[in-house]
Amino acid sequence: MSATAAPATTTDLSEKQQRILAYLREAAATETYFKSRAIGEELGLSAKEVGTNMGAICEGDFDIDVEKWGYSSGTTWMVTT
Repeated sequence: MSATAAPATTTDLSEKQQRILAYLREAAATETYFKSRAIGEELGLSAKEVGTNMGAICEGDFDIDVEKWGYSSGTTWMVTT
């Protein structure tokens, strides 16, 4: 029998991850692409902190889809609802 991890839910996220997810949910209504640096500036986090915490959001089962999109001049995330 193989064990697979269930996708993360909002209760599984850290406080930083919950803040990032809430920001993306709100901002995805008008934008699709987000730089880690820009998310960090909005939330008082570094781009590295954003990138480190995005993994749980990308792998989780939420009402938005987040995909790492590009790396030129910083990581870009594509967010769709």
